[in-house]
Amino acid sequence: MTAMPGTLSLVATPIGNYDDITLRALRVLKEADLLVTEERREGERLMRHFDIVKPFETLNEHNEAAASHAILEQLEAGKNVALVSDCGTPVFSDPGQTLVRKAIERRIRIVPVPGASSLMPALTVSGFSIDQFLFYGWLSPKKDRRRAELRQLRQERRTIVLMDTPYRLVALLGDLAETFGDTRRICIALDLTMPGETMLYGTAVELYQHCRAREVKGEFVLVVEDRPAPKHP
Repeated sequence: MTAMPGTLSLVATPIGNYDDITLRALRVLKEADLLVTEERREGERLMRHFDIVKPFETLNEHNEAAASHAILEQLEAGKNVALVSDCGTPVFSDPGQTLVRKAIERRIRIVPVPGASSLMPALTVSGFSIDQFLFYGWLSPKKDRRRAELRQLRQERRTIVLMDTPYRLVALLGDLAETFGDTRRICIALDLTMPGETMLYGTAVELYQHCRAREVKGEFVLVVEDRPAPKHP
C-alpha cells in the first residue's frame, strides 16, 4: 500500500528576537518528522533554544535542486517536513521556491505557518502610504547596475521597499542620494526586534551623510516614500 504523502509546512521563525516565535510554529516544529533549514548552524541554534531535537536537512542556494529532490522523496514517503529559513518567512527572498513548485506539481499539501516578518513592521513605521507598494527586494550588488535599477525606480509612484546585506547599507544610500537626491523621504528600519532596533528618517542625502559618518551597519529594510500623481487643473 502506497503511503499518503506528508505535509510540507513553511514555518516563519523570529527575525532576531526569539520571543516572537508563535505557539503554532513551535507545535509544527515539534511534530515534524524532518526539519529543513537554510544553514545548519542557524537551524541548530534555533532548535536548541527551544529544546527541539529532530533530523536535519539543509536547503540553500548551493544545493537547492538536489535537496529539493531528496525532500520530495521524504514527503512522498509520508514524512511531515517543516521548512525554515535563517530567519523570517521561508521562500520569501530565500531559497525554497523550487521545492514549493515541485510539491504543488506532485499534489503534496503545503501549509504556511505565518510569523515574524521584517517587511510589514518596516512599512507600518515608515509613515508612508502603504495602500499600494512595490517590494523590489534586493538590488544588484554591482554599483553600475544598481544605479541603473534605481534610475528606473525613480519613475515608480508607489512606496518602494528595498533590502540588502548589512555591509552595503552606506553604499546603497550613496546611490540613492545620487539618483533620488532630496526628492523623496526614506525610512530605514534597522535591526528590527533586536535590542539595537532603530528607525531612521530623512532624505537619501541626509541619511547617507548620517550613516557614513557613523559607519552604520545592521540588518535593515529601506522604505522609499510614495510619490503622489500630479494634480491636473
